[in-house]
Amino acid sequence: MTIRSPIIVTIGHIDHGKTTLLDKVRGTSVTKTEAGLITQHVGASYIPIDTIKKICGNLLQKLKIKITIPGLLFVDTPGHAAFVTLRKRGGAVSDLAILVVDINEGFKEQTDESLMILKEFKAPFVVAATKIDKIFGWYPSSNLCFLDSLAKQRDSVKDELNRKVYQIVSQLAERGFDSERLDRIEDFKKEIAIVPCSGITGEGVPDLLMVLVGLAQQFLKERLQVSEVAQGTILEVKDVRGFGITVDVILYNGSIKKGDYLVIGGKKPIATKIKALLRPRPLHELRVEKQFESVDEVFAASGIKISAQNLEGVIAGSPLVIAKTEKDIEDAKKLVQKEVEEIQFIKQVEGVILKADTLGSLEAMIKLLTEENIPIRKAEVGNIVKEDIIELQNIKDDLKKVIFAFNVKPLEDAKNLAKDLGIKILQNNIIYKLIEEYKEWCLKKKEREVQEKIEKVSRPCQLKILKGFVFRVSGPAVFGVEVQKGLLKPGVLMKRKDGKIIGRVKEVQSEGQSIKEAKPGEKVAVSMEEPTIGRQIKEGDTLVSVLSEDELKILREIWDILSPNEKELLKEF
Repeated sequence: MTIRSPIIVTIGHIDHGKTTLLDKVRGTSVTKTEAGLITQHVGASYIPIDTIKKICGNLLQKLKIKITIPGLLFVDTPGHAAFVTLRKRGGAVSDLAILVVDINEGFKEQTDESLMILKEFKAPFVVAATKIDKIFGWYPSSNLCFLDSLAKQRDSVKDELNRKVYQIVSQLAERGFDSERLDRIEDFKKEIAIVPCSGITGEGVPDLLMVLVGLAQQFLKERLQVSEVAQGTILEVKDVRGFGITVDVILYNGSIKKGDYLVIGGKKPIATKIKALLRPRPLHELRVEKQFESVDEVFAASGIKISAQNLEGVIAGSPLVIAKTEKDIEDAKKLVQKEVEEIQFIKQVEGVILKADTLGSLEAMIKLLTEENIPIRKAEVGNIVKEDIIELQNIKDDLKKVIFAFNVKPLEDAKNLAKDLGIKILQNNIIYKLIEEYKEWCLKKKEREVQEKIEKVSRPCQLKILKGFVFRVSGPAVFGVEVQKGLLKPGVLMKRKDGKIIGRVKEVQSEGQSIKEAKPGEKVAVSMEEPTIGRQIKEGDTLVSVLSEDELKILREIWDILSPNEKELLKEF
């Protein structure tokens, strides 16, 4: 059985050194071509076995490792984008991930999201603790193994490195992962390896490659066996001069020949004949390579550019299957569509809508929202359109009239309609932030609803009419009262202790000023249109509020925020 190269994704917080680290392995400088030195797109680079042996040098002999894999296929990502873009049925396309953490900064926002996604997809990973050359007092030694380089440092620098490494160990432990510095690990199955390294000086890079090779050969043998069915994932769709629309593909199974049929999943599956297979040179980046080599066949695992017709509607992250003959196309279409339909769906439930830029992002969102018990009505790739807004307008629960938008935007007409119909659109390029924003929005909305109910509803109260404080006998009667229990608000209907209803409180005043409420112990003046002092009520009488069934229902709903003596009065009612 043929063994393919493991697919390795670098993942982590922006600007923590992912591309710089790969540049060191490749001997290239992709980082310098990026806007603001930040990775803008997803790219793939193949590292042949000879390069790995050259970088690792005598570390291979020292560790007695015999390399049996053909090489390593690295995929570089903006943040964690490639990891969710590179998905297949049942999990991630990547076999291993490198979680890149700046040793001097520790965990950041995107590090947390990256870790959450690794957890969701149950992906094995190692931690590259980068930028050790920035540790104060560090003496750099180009391309040296980590332990050899560490041995040259002063004791104070060694202590500082250890402090920073164990800060990462602690941060991982807080998030449910056991980890250790790579040279101190007893069981690689149980502990995450932390490899201190530098993409600038190359220190620790041999160790990182050895850990990846060792893990792949030790634990991923079955996964790396190549099957006959050629399968892959669309990495990017690009317009290339001379070729028109092309797709960058990660092939993770089987082989592709020029002239085969490319079958891609989507709203409608696309089947098109392959015109050209364009392979980047070894150690060169698929997304920035200019000199492609035209080949007749490629084998998994590979990053390859494919030229074919009718690729305009293809979306990054879409699954693809290769059909060898026209006869095989229909079976291939069923295979890719089954995968797409498991993720894109519409259900007749009271739930939110999810929109994302790729199938992988959508799948990650579905997993996280399902864990939070947030029901989903519709999940789809693409921008927000009017149909999405209309889909939610008849949902009864306002908390479900929400669209989660990951890396996509609402079209202008959809945006305006959402505003008119009161549909909430949450946009973010960090998945867990969307969920946090939703929870926060729900909380504020519930608080507003409670506040509105509180303002509308009368509250239970008990008053005593004060002797000597009758200011007007009738039309309206104005007199002083003391609030004994509950909360007095204008508009409340009052009765005597014997049950005789006497009318509504029109206004409540304190020191000549109208007030919205009066609490127990406060003495205030009230006005009432209906009663006459001396007939229906008299000085010294006790009055109690009368509450309707609707009011009592609302008060039960807001029970937790009522005062103890309000609750006591309600129980008496």
